[in-house]
Amino acid sequence: MLRLLASPSQAVILGMFVGLLALEATIVSSTFDYKDALEKSLLFFEAQKSGKLPSSNRIKWRGDSALQDGYKQGVDLVGGYYDAGDHVKFGMPMAYTVTMLSWAALDFKPEIANLGEMEHTLDAIKWGTDYFIKAHKEPNVLWGQVGDGESDHYCWERPEDMKTPRTAYKIDPENPGSDLAAETAAALAASCLAFKPYNSSYSDLLLVHAKQLFTFADRFRGLYDDSIQSASHFYTSSGYGDELLWAATWLYRATKDTYYLKYVVDNAVSMGGTGWAVKQFSWDNKYAGLQILLSKVLLEGGAGPYASTLQQYKAKADYFACACVQKNAGYNVPKTPGGLFNINDWNNMQYASSAAFLLAVYSDYLSKAKASIKCPDAQVQPQDLLTTAKSQADYILGANPKSMSYLIGYGRKYPIHVHHRGSSIASIFTLRDVVGCVEGFEKWYKKIEANPNILYGGLVGGPNDLDDFTDDRSNYEQTEPTLTGTGPLVGLFSKLQSVYGTKGYNQKKPTPPYHKAQGALPKKLPLPQPKKGDYSNVHPCEFFHSITNTWSVGKETYYRHRVTIKNTSKKPITFLKLRMENLTGTIWGLEPREKNVYQLPQYVKALQPGSEYIFVYVQGGAQAKVSIQNYY
Repeated sequence: MLRLLASPSQAVILGMFVGLLALEATIVSSTFDYKDALEKSLLFFEAQKSGKLPSSNRIKWRGDSALQDGYKQGVDLVGGYYDAGDHVKFGMPMAYTVTMLSWAALDFKPEIANLGEMEHTLDAIKWGTDYFIKAHKEPNVLWGQVGDGESDHYCWERPEDMKTPRTAYKIDPENPGSDLAAETAAALAASCLAFKPYNSSYSDLLLVHAKQLFTFADRFRGLYDDSIQSASHFYTSSGYGDELLWAATWLYRATKDTYYLKYVVDNAVSMGGTGWAVKQFSWDNKYAGLQILLSKVLLEGGAGPYASTLQQYKAKADYFACACVQKNAGYNVPKTPGGLFNINDWNNMQYASSAAFLLAVYSDYLSKAKASIKCPDAQVQPQDLLTTAKSQADYILGANPKSMSYLIGYGRKYPIHVHHRGSSIASIFTLRDVVGCVEGFEKWYKKIEANPNILYGGLVGGPNDLDDFTDDRSNYEQTEPTLTGTGPLVGLFSKLQSVYGTKGYNQKKPTPPYHKAQGALPKKLPLPQPKKGDYSNVHPCEFFHSITNTWSVGKETYYRHRVTIKNTSKKPITFLKLRMENLTGTIWGLEPREKNVYQLPQYVKALQPGSEYIFVYVQGGAQAKVSIQNYY
């Protein structure tokens, strides 16, 4: 753990500089293995599957569960996805996740296919759409939830042992839910496009359900959580206007029927499509997404008589993009000091991943149209959007003040006390005894040891607004993964891999680690063995010291020291251990190894000849002395 200066007043002053320090402590060419991150993201959906698992399921610590869902209501609701670390199947976030996966499979089809992951992507989509078809047996009825959040959260048990009530809830004309029905319609319309090249009959079936659900949502207006009150404490809807416009936009893309385009134009004002300028995109707020989808229609020259209204939609899409790239005349998306979009106090990572995905999509649309955006503060190019999206992905994967991956199982340092029932209890294939509701809390939830099963690809809630993160199972705001968090990453990682195409963590992966029934965390790969001996006369690097700021607290003066390491040798440096003498303050950009000894962060795989790396420290008095202890 990095030391903090003792005085509280000093700590307050120091906090003013955290953002600049964290941002500077990065290597110019830091990159990540987005292909590996993509593969792991898709594994998360296999871990979250409910129902009878297929033999092809790669998460071998999971078994069949909830095989009688819907039985008491006389409907087959077996299947679908568990929402997060619990065992409730919430329709709203599940539908949004399927929409995101389908959007990725549609707009980033070549990228995903070239990486050999289209089959797994379509499998993840189909597990959701098969469930939605079951849940929509009548045109004006949709089963929107299975399980009760309150009773489910009283228990800590594996899904295979589940004894909590599996009550099913529906919406119908007497108990409407326009937002839920419309979001499900959007998911089915988007997925019908994803499946069209591969399974035309299934695609046609999805479109039939999408059209019926949109009509149901539009005709019988109401908030779904007024009808399914069990959902109101977990996924409260802020309105349904955005979902109706969102679904109509997706149906227009799927059918090219101008009825749906006219719908978004006629209702642009009343439903907020051209009125709401937003700085977030999420399972609850679709405005930025539909505005960017309609911008695509305009950019491709398909607006026809509706061009003026679509221009208004595009103006709001540009507002979102300008806010993300911090060029919006001060009305920008807030960021943590380390650079992460800071949109929500609870499970903020899902908002960052959704925004990053949307930026990658909009960058593509603008690039193909050879267009740019005029923001209040600058002319913004498509590449600027992708660069911002990359910054969020890189933060998730390790380019952050903690040098930690928030994608479970990726890299060498990631959360290991994840708030997830199945992951935290030994697999039924090794511990065959039933783990009861209370026993789960006493014997497993309270364990200080790491989770026995690795939940590959789960994106945890992530750090707070100051980039602070506590890896604790009880800290569910930060350590619980969700469908809505990982869903947008599939498209984002595939796009980044196609553009940057670089390898970050050059580690030899087991074949494959997720085929194990259970087990401890993957063993850390040994670091390259550095050369041994006297380094007093060896100089593979040069150090350039500078003081970039100074301030006083009382009688004490503090200095902000910036140290640039430059590889002056002719070979890449893959391991560098430094000794810091006379260091009395706080350091950013290096990982502590032992007393007074630090090394480059693990995400920095190599310091190439001629390249530089910057770290920063703050302290009073003289500067610290930096020397090389060993290197490779």
